[in-house]
Amino acid sequence: MLMAFRTVVRMRGTMCREKKGSNSENSSMSHCGYSEDAGCLKCDKDDASETHEDSLGEEAFDTINSSIVSGESIRFLVNVNLEVQPAQAVESELPGGCGLLHTSRKYLKLKNFEEEIRAHRDLDGFLDQASIILNETATSLDDVLRAMLLRLVHRPSNLEHKYKLHCNLEHLMAVLFTDAETPTEGRVHLLADTIQGVTATVTGVQYQQSWLCIICTSKSLIKREVCISRLLRPQNWGENCCEVRFVILVLAPPKTKSTKTATEVGRTFATMFLDINFRQKLLKTRTEEEFKEALVYQRQLLTMTDQGLNPSIKYSISSICIQKSHQLLQHKNFFPVAKGIREDFARRFPVYSLDFTDDVQKTIAGQSIGGFLYALFSGQPLVVLLTTAPLALYTHVIRGICDDYNLDFNTFYACTGLWNSFFLAFYAFFNFSLIMSLFKRSTEEIIALFISMTFVLDAVKGMVKIFQKYYFGSRIINTEHISVLSLLGLGTSLNTSFHTALNTSVLASPPELDSVSNHTHEHTSRETAMLSLFIMLGTLWLSYTLYQFKKSPYLHPYMREILSDCALPISVLTFSLICCYGFREIKMSKFRYNSSESLFKIAEMQSLSLGAIGSAMGLGFLLSMLFFIEQNLVAALANAPENRLVKGTAYHWDLLLIAIINMGLSLFGMPWIHAAYPHSPLHVRALAVVEERVENGHIYETIVNVWETRLTTLGASILVGFSLLLLPNPLQWIPKPVLYGLFLYIALTSIDANQLFERMALLLKDQASYPPTHYIRRVPQRKIHYFTGLQVLQLLLLCAFGMSPVPYMKMIFPLIMMAMIPIRYKLLPRIIEAKYLDAMDAEH
Repeated sequence: MLMAFRTVVRMRGTMCREKKGSNSENSSMSHCGYSEDAGCLKCDKDDASETHEDSLGEEAFDTINSSIVSGESIRFLVNVNLEVQPAQAVESELPGGCGLLHTSRKYLKLKNFEEEIRAHRDLDGFLDQASIILNETATSLDDVLRAMLLRLVHRPSNLEHKYKLHCNLEHLMAVLFTDAETPTEGRVHLLADTIQGVTATVTGVQYQQSWLCIICTSKSLIKREVCISRLLRPQNWGENCCEVRFVILVLAPPKTKSTKTATEVGRTFATMFLDINFRQKLLKTRTEEEFKEALVYQRQLLTMTDQGLNPSIKYSISSICIQKSHQLLQHKNFFPVAKGIREDFARRFPVYSLDFTDDVQKTIAGQSIGGFLYALFSGQPLVVLLTTAPLALYTHVIRGICDDYNLDFNTFYACTGLWNSFFLAFYAFFNFSLIMSLFKRSTEEIIALFISMTFVLDAVKGMVKIFQKYYFGSRIINTEHISVLSLLGLGTSLNTSFHTALNTSVLASPPELDSVSNHTHEHTSRETAMLSLFIMLGTLWLSYTLYQFKKSPYLHPYMREILSDCALPISVLTFSLICCYGFREIKMSKFRYNSSESLFKIAEMQSLSLGAIGSAMGLGFLLSMLFFIEQNLVAALANAPENRLVKGTAYHWDLLLIAIINMGLSLFGMPWIHAAYPHSPLHVRALAVVEERVENGHIYETIVNVWETRLTTLGASILVGFSLLLLPNPLQWIPKPVLYGLFLYIALTSIDANQLFERMALLLKDQASYPPTHYIRRVPQRKIHYFTGLQVLQLLLLCAFGMSPVPYMKMIFPLIMMAMIPIRYKLLPRIIEAKYLDAMDAEH
């Protein structure tokens, strides 16, 4: 990853005002903001500025007036104000209070702690006489800087120079800003010289707004001084400084060695604060000693680097084996055999230890056993395995084939599963997961939105069924849409993972509704229908409200986080208790439970004929395509760059592990499992440390880091196994409308970061309300709407097959998903320019 330095040079003058005497408007300008023009005026520099130029060297001035650098890199932004003699400033003053502001930008390299000895000496000098302010309560930038200067004045080592520093306090405050020694009516109160981290990507520049390094050179200083202040609360000090938590103040005399200038010292500390994980550690420190220990540990990490890269950064760079690249796949990419699996082992095994800092019974047992094994041995344990709706569909098709041809269901089911595992192992050994690199972000979002739509569809169909049965008095049972789990002799599972087996299939009608009452003759009860609607919407409202509660100002932040993470169980328990105790006289539909005779009965494979085995192979191949796409797609969404996972991925090994797990599940007649959406991305989100940031007046969230651990999935799998002890009661007390509400909640939370849904919403928004996203800035509005319309057409194509009432059409659903690859690479570039397609498919 390339590193560089960025400098903004200003010539101090007076700004033009639209109205003379608008001092109030000028004073409200941001301390850290600045104006930029397409052109620049050359200006003479005084001695102090020449000192800065000498310290930066020729390399620093190679890219003056440079714009955004292509590629992804992390850089420093330095704002340098070139002082002009007072006489010159007066002469340049124009009628009406107009003046000149010279802006320029520069990039500098990061400090190399492995090679540059001065980096260690800068930090050692600071640690010997550390000036650290923890939990600063001041809110304005002037007050914060004044408190930092006072801390430097009263430091024991400065006692002999205390009087001189105190006398120069106001002078130092003045030279920190651009309005020093300028006429009152022309003052522009901007910081004169700052260092700020930025991340340059293909979609634009993102500022690191949580820290700010301010450097100053003054002839009144005798030696270098450094002070670090941690603010009690984030402060908004203007453009690109909307959430400042750390301020680093560096002071230095002008005549000093080139490696000891204020810029070089500031570069040392800025390199350390560039790491977002390091800043998070500093926020958790309680004493100055802990703060200094964190600085020392960060220096060790930077020193241990190879070629200037942090170990965590090395993980993140080497972790993605499925990259969205423009290079075409070749035959050699799939050989030698098991190359991808070996690379997955080499990538994940060194950090393995760090990860530990046919009924309801069969469904739960399979989920518990498979989830436990995957959490223990997988390369990416944050992925959640579930029995999904398309898998229930395949089981329904297999049951129909067995009924038509008089085959033993358990045996044919096991044979199909074994063929599926064989093909998955074949894909893993020959590195077929590389094909997923052809799936662009837009394609992934189409499939993700389709899955979200199926949750909504199942919830709506379930409620319609309740109204047909209770509100309109319909007693007709559609035998063509019998629940697939009922066909298996299974009920539906109830655990915190919300098995989509409760939905039976993507399109199958909801499970048959059973009354709490054991009476044979049921009567029409409109109260049941209306209460079911109330319970479903109430569950949705409570769960989503608690999920968003972390953004509210109420309670302690840790309490808000706990309530947000526990939104689902709280909403389930609340409305289940409301149904059971608040409305006892109203009968509610519950899921069906049939006890199983044996959980571990191996299928008798010898009873199948060769024709049946061949048919099972065809079904297993189609099933393996579904496994292959969904497993890799969900894993890619969980490992998205914006999630900042650093321990690496293991697509090939995880696919092989899925094959082994489902081979065992098939032999014992347990439901198949694979990576589930949106549960896996939501699991990653639940383990993430999230920050809110402001860009052009719009608030957005960004993930700081994720606690990559196996303990959560291991614990969840164990608890799922223990839930067998809760059957039939109290799990059977949970009414189905509560589950339908949870399906709506899953769908609602899964579309939060879906760009396809966001762009569809743009059609209903005023153009002035468009968010400042990268595609809004780089793509014409008409092209955005064209692209969105084409995505909607592809979504409708998926719905036509995935939601078809004909079961056999749903079986070719994986082929339709694969067909979206040539659509994206061959058809769409004929309609929209490739540069616009790449911009809208960008990761950030």
